[in-house]
Amino acid sequence: MTYIPKRYVIVILTFICTCVCYIERVGFSIAYTAAADAAGVNQSSKGMILSTFYYGYACSQVPGGWAAQKIGGRRVLLLSFLLWSLTCAFVPLDPNRVTVLVLARLLVGVAQGFIFPSIHTVLAQWVPPHERSRSVSLTTSGMYFGAAIGTLVLPSMVKLRGPQSVFIAEAALGALWSLLWFKYASDPPRSDHRKATAAGFGESLLPTKENQKTKVENGIHSVRTPKIPWKKIMLSLPIWAIVVNNFTFHYGLYVLMNWLPTYFELGLQHSLQEMGSSKMMPYLNMFLFSNIGGVIADHLITKRILSVTNTRKVLNTVGFVVASFALMALPLFRTPDGVVFCSSVALGFLALGRAGFAVNHMDVAPRYAGIVMGV
Repeated sequence: MTYIPKRYVIVILTFICTCVCYIERVGFSIAYTAAADAAGVNQSSKGMILSTFYYGYACSQVPGGWAAQKIGGRRVLLLSFLLWSLTCAFVPLDPNRVTVLVLARLLVGVAQGFIFPSIHTVLAQWVPPHERSRSVSLTTSGMYFGAAIGTLVLPSMVKLRGPQSVFIAEAALGALWSLLWFKYASDPPRSDHRKATAAGFGESLLPTKENQKTKVENGIHSVRTPKIPWKKIMLSLPIWAIVVNNFTFHYGLYVLMNWLPTYFELGLQHSLQEMGSSKMMPYLNMFLFSNIGGVIADHLITKRILSVTNTRKVLNTVGFVVASFALMALPLFRTPDGVVFCSSVALGFLALGRAGFAVNHMDVAPRYAGIVMGV
C-alpha cells in the first residue's frame, strides 16, 4: 500500500474545507437571490442581507488567529465548521424574516472567519518552506473550485427542489467534512513542526525572546509558548503590504461573487439556468490560475531564479495589473459571453497573484501565520 505523507493529507483536507466553504457562500447568494426575487424584495434590502455575512466574517478574523495560536488550528477549524453547518441546517430561508436571516448570516460569518486563520496556522506547522507556495495555492484554490461547482449545480437544485434545499445540502457537506477532519487530522510531530515554522525566510522580522527559552519539567526540555508580538505585527510594513493586497483582492472577488447572479438576471436579462456550464468559468479559471501561480512560485524559489521576495512581488504585480484592466473592460461587454470572458480573466489573474500576497505572511512570520492571516 502506497504511503501518503501526513502533510499531504492535511493539505488535501484543507483544500476540501475551502471548497465546501465557498459552495456555501455562492449557494447562499444563489438561493437567497431566487427566494428574494420571488418575494419581491428590493435590491437595497438584498444588498443588506448579502453583506451581513462579511460583517461577522471581518470581526472574527483576528480572534480566529489568536484562538488558533492558543488552542490549536486543528481544533478551532473543527469547531467553526460545525457551528456554521448547524446554522445552515436549522435556519429557514424566508426573505420576509429579515431579523432571523441577518442573525444567521452574522453567525455563519463569525464561524467562517475562524477558518482561514486556522488553516494557515495548520499549514505553517505542517508544510516546509519549499512547498509553501503550491500548498497554500492548492488549499485556497478550493475556494474557486467550490464556487465553480456551486455556480454550476446549485441553480438547478434551486429550480428543482427550492432554495431551502441548498441550505440542507451545505449542512450535509459541512458535517461530512467535519467527520473526515476529526478522523484524519492531527497536530504535527515536533520534528515536522520545527521544520515548517522555524526554517522560514524572514523569521527574524518578528523576533521574540521567548522563542529561545526552554524550561525543564521532570528532566525533559520543552519550549515555552512564545508571546504574540502584537506591536511588531501592527508596525510591520511588510505585513501592511499583505493587508492592502488582501483587501484589494477580496474586494474584487466578493463584489463579483455576490452580484454576478443579479447582474446576469437583471442587467443582461439572462438567467443562470440558461447559461449552462459557462457560468462556472470565472471560478474554474481561478482554480487553475491559483495552482499555476503556486507551482511557478515554488519553481522560481527552489531553482534560485528569483529570491523569495522578488517572486512574491512579480506574481502579485502581474496578477493584479492584468486583473485591473479586465475589470475596467467588463462594463463594455453587454453579452453574457463577454461578461463571462472578462470576469474569468479578472478573477483568474487575481488568483495568480495569490502566490504573492497570500503566501507572504508565512514567509515573514511563519510562527504567527494564523494571526497575520486574520489581520
